[in-house]
Amino acid sequence: MKDYNINELVGSIDFNSNKFNDIGNGILLTNKEIEVLDRYNIPYKNCTSLKEIIYQVEEIIADMDIVDEELDYISDTISERDYYQNTNK
Repeated sequence: MKDYNINELVGSIDFNSNKFNDIGNGILLTNKEIEVLDRYNIPYKNCTSLKEIIYQVEEIIADMDIVDEELDYISDTISERDYYQNTNK
């Protein structure tokens, strides 16, 4: 059986990227999402809903020749969160 250094494993986990921040209007975004949105100068702080942020991201993606994987990924994660938060069950 292989021994693992627990301190090393726990130390290598990035807990901060997926931490949620309330950016206003009850909108929650992770640190990673905010980082990518900032990189593309997407004005998420002016948005009033997740749908509006998704629209802004999709506009940037539509104008790109090659889609950035991180931008596409955060579009998907925000869309999924919006679906689960705002769909009547």
